[in-house]
Amino acid sequence: MMKNAADSYFSLLQGFINSLDESTQESKLRYIQNFRWTDTLQGQVPSAQQDAVFELISMGFNVALWYTKYASRLAGKENITEDEAKEVHRSLKIAAGIFKHLKESHIPKLITPAEKGRDLEARLIEAYIIQCQAEAQEVTIARAIELKHAPVLIAALAYETANFYQKAVYAKAEALCKEYGETKGPGPTVKPSGHLFFRKLGNLVKNTLEKCQRENGFIYFQKVPTEAPQLELKAVYGLVEPVPFEFPPTSVHWTPETLAAFDLTQRPKDDSAKPKPEEVVKPVKEPDIKPQKDTGCYIS
Repeated sequence: MMKNAADSYFSLLQGFINSLDESTQESKLRYIQNFRWTDTLQGQVPSAQQDAVFELISMGFNVALWYTKYASRLAGKENITEDEAKEVHRSLKIAAGIFKHLKESHIPKLITPAEKGRDLEARLIEAYIIQCQAEAQEVTIARAIELKHAPVLIAALAYETANFYQKAVYAKAEALCKEYGETKGPGPTVKPSGHLFFRKLGNLVKNTLEKCQRENGFIYFQKVPTEAPQLELKAVYGLVEPVPFEFPPTSVHWTPETLAAFDLTQRPKDDSAKPKPEEVVKPVKEPDIKPQKDTGCYIS
């Protein structure tokens, strides 16, 4: 249902961007309407552009976010089924494909480039792509462990997934968190490097090690190697690639008569596209879809 509604809107919006004769020329309606969108990290002060391409990209961005939230909700169920796990995997790959398509094919067409820190900035879009791939690959790893695949395969997938997270600026973020925690001045008690995520991870590793040692001492009696075996860390199978995405073609409702019905003399002035400093957009109330447990899907 969501996909059908989104595709219907996209196909109608294409009439404001592409010419009806399918030439390389853009529609004369591209700059007729001002569009406003708030950004993830910028509060309720919106970004605004008098450009239908900006609306197309922003809507595509939100559809991609919907897929990540859908994946997070499914992953948060207490007893997730195999089919639901596959749906999580598929949704994250679709989201990655949408982000990738926006970054490569549409964001470069904006007359006004996205400001630093805005959702459509190239660095943020790239981080979203990599994060979606990494989280989808975690599903692959979990499935490989469940099916008792060879350790070398699981290790290679885990290594490649770790590389994804490194690319998504996690390494730089960790360094900045540590530096911030050591900075003198206001807020000295804030220690981002001691966030719950890092504390939980340390305990998880410790508890897993103790469990393995305990069970091996009581049940398996296997000799523990003095050195970890060398594993091939170049994954060949199971790597996640974004699902290719394309916007639907222009709606059949666009005809020469439809186009002629628009009065271009009524278009707003260009300076009206800039939001006023005090102008804010009231947030839309969303339904409570908090997961039942810690899903590990941090993108949503």
